[in-house]
Amino acid sequence: MPEIRIVNLRKEYKDVVAVNDVSTTFQSSTVTCLLGPSGCGKTTLLRMIAGLEKPTSGDIYFDQVRVTALSPSQRNIGMVFQYPVVYQGLTVYRNIELPLIEEKLSKSERRKRVDQVAEILDLKQCLQMYTAQLDNSMRQKVSVARAVARQPRIILFDEPITNVDVNSKVELKRVLKGSTKQLGQTIIYVTHDQTEAMTLADQIALMQEGVIVQRDSPRELYNRPNDVFGGWFLGNPGMNFFDLDLEKVNGVQLLKSPLFPSPLVVTGTQESRVRLGIRPEYIRLSAGQTPVSVRAEVLRRSIVVGGQYLFVLKIGDQSFKAKAHPDMGPRIQNEAWVEFPLKQIALFGPHGHRLDTGIAKAEGQVIAQ
Repeated sequence: MPEIRIVNLRKEYKDVVAVNDVSTTFQSSTVTCLLGPSGCGKTTLLRMIAGLEKPTSGDIYFDQVRVTALSPSQRNIGMVFQYPVVYQGLTVYRNIELPLIEEKLSKSERRKRVDQVAEILDLKQCLQMYTAQLDNSMRQKVSVARAVARQPRIILFDEPITNVDVNSKVELKRVLKGSTKQLGQTIIYVTHDQTEAMTLADQIALMQEGVIVQRDSPRELYNRPNDVFGGWFLGNPGMNFFDLDLEKVNGVQLLKSPLFPSPLVVTGTQESRVRLGIRPEYIRLSAGQTPVSVRAEVLRRSIVVGGQYLFVLKIGDQSFKAKAHPDMGPRIQNEAWVEFPLKQIALFGPHGHRLDTGIAKAEGQVIAQ
């Protein structure tokens, strides 16, 4: 299967730059999710790869073949849109088979491919049903099956489960997860839903304002965001951020804050002000004081997914969110004792980019890098 390489790709609509000189490579036989908020350029980028939008400048290659000027039909791709595209007066079997007839495949080969994709997508029980009898979720499965059955080298998904109900989302996500692992095609999947991206992707390309700000495995993107946007956008809720001053004492950068029981040494930066980020689930909460914790006031509490407790806490004039295990949550009442593990802290500079720093207790060796 081909890799997809884009070089300085740009798309302008009058005064709006939808995609801003993006260069990247989508590796062969992998699933890459284009993730980002509405309006960040992810669908425009996908449509240029599909040939549905003409770039203002830049190039697109499938392996070594330049496809920038080729029509969608010349690119040999499959595409699944937000809304199911099915033929209402035909059976599910016929819907899947029609593109195969156009490709002049034999009847036996058509049957083989339809049966194969119906097995992967759990459609065997409804092959003889008419699509008008199906709900939105099942129709979208048929759309996916038709794209897959053609066996194109590349399949592009444009938010395919956005417009189905919650229960159907879970089922479609399960089916897509299983099918993408079996298909082996090069797949690009557009979504604004981070759960979809984290579930389905081998790689996530996080987009903001027309550019890819980070491209990594889901775990790496979540644990080591390159900038404040990645820390904020990923997570439910996203990272907590604290704007803190650094003070140079005898040539050493010290961070002093009510968040910590003692000063910290920060190495690797000469910035005088940083933004500290930490995810709510990495903050350690206890009902009693420990040597490394500080007292926090409990402002609010709620129970979230998995029975975890989500607390809104306050230390000094800093408020933040922290998650606690279901066993710990009920033990915390009006106050909590809070520890910010140094290994889970990220520091960002004034422009929002992650700093390559070390953090340690003032009396100890650098322990976080």
